[in-house]
Amino acid sequence: MDRKNSTRLPPLNSLRVFDAVAQQLNFRLAAEQLNVTQGAVAQQIRKLEDDLGVRLFVREAHGVALTDAGRAYLPNIRRAFELIGDATASLRATPARLTISVTPTFAAKWLLSRLPGFVAANPLIDLRILATEQLSSFHADGVDLAIRQGRPPFGPGLEVDFLFPQELIAVCSPSLLAALDAPLTPASLSGQVLLEDSHSLWPAFFEQALGQPHVVGSKRLQFNQTSLAIDAAIAGQGIALASRFLLQAELASGRLVQPFAAELRGNLDFYVVVPRKQRHPEPTEAVRDWLLGEGGQKRSA
Repeated sequence: MDRKNSTRLPPLNSLRVFDAVAQQLNFRLAAEQLNVTQGAVAQQIRKLEDDLGVRLFVREAHGVALTDAGRAYLPNIRRAFELIGDATASLRATPARLTISVTPTFAAKWLLSRLPGFVAANPLIDLRILATEQLSSFHADGVDLAIRQGRPPFGPGLEVDFLFPQELIAVCSPSLLAALDAPLTPASLSGQVLLEDSHSLWPAFFEQALGQPHVVGSKRLQFNQTSLAIDAAIAGQGIALASRFLLQAELASGRLVQPFAAELRGNLDFYVVVPRKQRHPEPTEAVRDWLLGEGGQKRSA
């Protein structure tokens, strides 16, 4: 045999069939594994044996067995397929892994319901949601983006985009209103159970939004997270105070209602914050633009 013929490679498809039959030692099972007919498997093996000039299998009562030549050939073929797989995997894009720092309430009441749409549209970005009331560090905690509430500037080396205003409204369940003897008014609000979070903004709401003194000693139920106060309001346990954008889904579904139009415009708005020096610039900008788009905003010039 001349050198040209000795180095000519067999058809790749025949080698795949050889590997499958060597695994199953049965033409029928190999055909099921490859999703082809048993006849096609037999044809590929005959073609490969003719091409190589050696027998690779011998028939037995319940299948086939590898010949000495087949057993010697198999490990190198398996290794070759592994190398092809490794080389292919190294060429394919690896998803970028980004961490978003948010509060538990922001995650539960706004972010989570929107994530499926983002994941479907961005298969090469893996998101990690870091939900905590503590202020996370971009560097120490590996944070790529954060939703921060406050007043800019947030610090050197950071880029900031406005996301939501702090617009506080009072909400309650329809069942709570239905159970009252008279319509709920700002004047009668102090007679209800006030659901309060860690921000304790009811006094400011009474004075600035309702224009009346806050009644000291009114009934309170306090939570350490706004989302818990919102859930308690849905359950009919009292009246909660929260930013309007966090209540969009509950108001739209009718699980919560706004008993009166009073609103407290705070000065601690919500912002998308990213470091100027980003670890993964392109996917970070994609997440940033998506967050702003979902909030109805555009990136700052």
